Amino acid sequence: MKTRRGWLVGTALAAVGVYMLMWLGYTRQWAWLARLDAWALEPMYRIGEAHPGWVTAWTVFCAVLGPAVLRVVTLVVIVVALVRRNVRLAVFLVISVELSGLVTEIAKTLVNRPRPATAMVSAAGESFPSGHALGLMVCVPALVIVALPWVRGTWRMWLAALGAVVVVAIGAGRVVLNVHHPSDVIAGWALGYAYLVACLLLVPPRHRTQDAVTPRDEIPAAPGTAR
Repeated sequence: MKTRRGWLVGTALAAVGVYMLMWLGYTRQWAWLARLDAWALEPMYRIGEAHPGWVTAWTVFCAVLGPAVLRVVTLVVIVVALVRRNVRLAVFLVISVELSGLVTEIAKTLVNRPRPATAMVSAAGESFPSGHALGLMVCVPALVIVALPWVRGTWRMWLAALGAVVVVAIGAGRVVLNVHHPSDVIAGWALGYAYLVACLLLVPPRHRTQDAVTPRDEIPAAPGTAR
């Protein structure tokens, strides 16, 4: 347990370091970061200009699997958790998923970076960090954590892999649409991960898994009794 906690703290601190690196890179106008942003944005803009359908597809994808939608889904899970009297799980989801939007807005206000001039779709708010990247980095793992007790065998690995793909794809989609610089997305992932770890350590979710793992009709009879 101590090893796991130490690993989480260590990776979260590393994520904070990455976030600060992206922040300083923008505020100090580091040339290498500007080149990285331009290297990704320019070809994506050319593709989008030539293929409007490509832009539409990515816009729909980022909207359907965006943090706003996932927060609504999480609200349903929170209600179910409260009905099942799993208050700890509900509190974890409220603090991690639902309040991650507030974390995003505070971070955006502190940096106040404008969006790329080549943005192919409209988006409200500042550019740094990416709200989609931060939100997905919190929402998806949190929901996966909630779902894991009801998933068995290799399906657990596939669920985790699917979550990782969604997080990466949505972050990439924001760069494809030119509504975020790559450094915005990297910063969003980093801050989102650090925030999620903080929530896991401060309000660790408690699963009432007895019903899911051993339903009543599967509980073995006591020795010497008939069923």
